[in-house]
Amino acid sequence: MTELPGPEVRKRIRWRVWQQLPLLVALVVLWMLLWGTVSWISVLSGILVAVVVTRVFYLPPVELSGRLNPFWLIVFLGRFFFDVVVASFQVAGQAFRPRGVRSSAVIAVDLVTASDFITTLTAIAISLIPGSLVLEVDRDRSILYLHAIGVEDLEEADQVRRKVLSVERAIVRAIGSADDVERTRA
Repeated sequence: MTELPGPEVRKRIRWRVWQQLPLLVALVVLWMLLWGTVSWISVLSGILVAVVVTRVFYLPPVELSGRLNPFWLIVFLGRFFFDVVVASFQVAGQAFRPRGVRSSAVIAVDLVTASDFITTLTAIAISLIPGSLVLEVDRDRSILYLHAIGVEDLEEADQVRRKVLSVERAIVRAIGSADDVERTRA
């Protein structure tokens, strides 16, 4: 006779299902968009494909903090769009000046948080701002390696590092865990 799992095991299973649910829904929606139709067969086949894909190509679940601060999210988004506009004009200015872009640098930035999710969002945000591109992420040590144009000396490289850390801090304030918020304050 087999024993039923205890309440702690059932709770963990429910939590894993809730963590995977957004991914499964996104895959089903993607499947329906690929087929260009919404029907019972596309929904059911999408669910089947999503379950098979998540089991065959297993990725560890993303640890979300469960915290969202709407005020800091709006601040981050406003600042991000401002940075994109300002950097666009700076890059355009560098591209059209007579001497062109004469210098660039590959810069390592030690992030404060160890969260894969925050690291990913920081890398995406930095790559979307013109003038810099994330080349590599050292996940184990939370280091972003990025290419930045127009960097001529160590002071400008430090400015780029401070910029990346301020983007990370803004993301942490918006959606990071309480521990991450404390770490970015220090």
